Amino acid sequence: MTAGLPLEGVRVVEMTHMVMGPTCGMILAQLGAEVIKVEPPKGDKTRKLGGMGTAFFPLFNRGKRSVVLDFDQPEDRETMHRLLDSADVFLENFRDGQLDGQGIGAEEIRRRHPNLIVAGHKGFLSGPYEHRPALDEVVQMMSGLAAMTGTKEKPQRVGSSANDIMGGMFGAIAIVAALYQRKGGAQGADIRIGLFENCLFLVAQHMVQYEMTGVKPLSMPEREHAWPVYDIFDTLDGQRIFIGVVTEGHWRSFCSEFGLGELLADPSLAHTTDRILARPRILPIVAAAVGKRSLADLSATLDRLNICFSPINRPEDLFADPHVQRHGGLVNAVNSDGSAFRVPALPIEWNGESIGDELVVPRLGADTDAVLSGLGRAAEPTRGAA
Repeated sequence: MTAGLPLEGVRVVEMTHMVMGPTCGMILAQLGAEVIKVEPPKGDKTRKLGGMGTAFFPLFNRGKRSVVLDFDQPEDRETMHRLLDSADVFLENFRDGQLDGQGIGAEEIRRRHPNLIVAGHKGFLSGPYEHRPALDEVVQMMSGLAAMTGTKEKPQRVGSSANDIMGGMFGAIAIVAALYQRKGGAQGADIRIGLFENCLFLVAQHMVQYEMTGVKPLSMPEREHAWPVYDIFDTLDGQRIFIGVVTEGHWRSFCSEFGLGELLADPSLAHTTDRILARPRILPIVAAAVGKRSLADLSATLDRLNICFSPINRPEDLFADPHVQRHGGLVNAVNSDGSAFRVPALPIEWNGESIGDELVVPRLGADTDAVLSGLGRAAEPTRGAA
């Protein structure tokens, strides 16, 4: 663990599940906070997900402590309040009012813990939809992101839990701001993070384009290209590569390197706008030139020319990528069963170092005894690690 992290000494109590809330807690943990995940006796249901959900619990709960409390028991409700007394931040992502019956509703928490920063990760911010549940895919359809990624006729969700993860990031940003404000003598804060509004933020560029021009934005597959060469091409060895030629200098370098002098000499292609309009004529010529070279040759050449390019990777390919493999690009983690796995580091460097190496995914209840003892209460025998 990197020394001297900014949130050392901050205690976070987390009652979240799935992706958005746990992402927020995971980021805070990697920044140095002590994050205590409170789970029911049977554990967070996300622990048992398979398929595309297999990675959810280990990925987003690294570096946390696990405490088991049973809110059907009055003494555990009181223990939760004692735990909140010791905390700076409380994370939750339950439907509004759902925690009221367990004695830890919003009004009770604010009454008993006025200095606590409470961050609720919800489907929607306040308004007509605030009562609705939401999923990443739901808000992508509602916000227009799916229509921009695919088309209106065939909408396509983004290929990761992008909104959930970004929602957790906004939660972490707001919490850090609240911690800063509290240093000035302010009391706690009530923070609400909306999954739908997060997706609105992602499509804002298209909304504002329409606001300013009155022209409906085209989806990504249908869009008008802003550059003459901004496409995927086949290579000599049966691979595919994306190439983006986006400046005048790039255009001259690219044409000179690939033997396309006739395009440089053509007066009808003198300006970028001319070349964009001539894309149907230019692209087959460019594709033929690119197709005479291997992926490795193209990568080395375009890198030398400082032209944007990329192979068409899949997620599993990235474990072999030399940049990802660099020191700190991947960090090691230990799952709750003791098995090791690799994960991309938090995408920042702190004083030249990556953050989050060797984090452990807690076993269910692994820290119950230690945490409850620190509150002055002896743990029950059944509260040990499972």
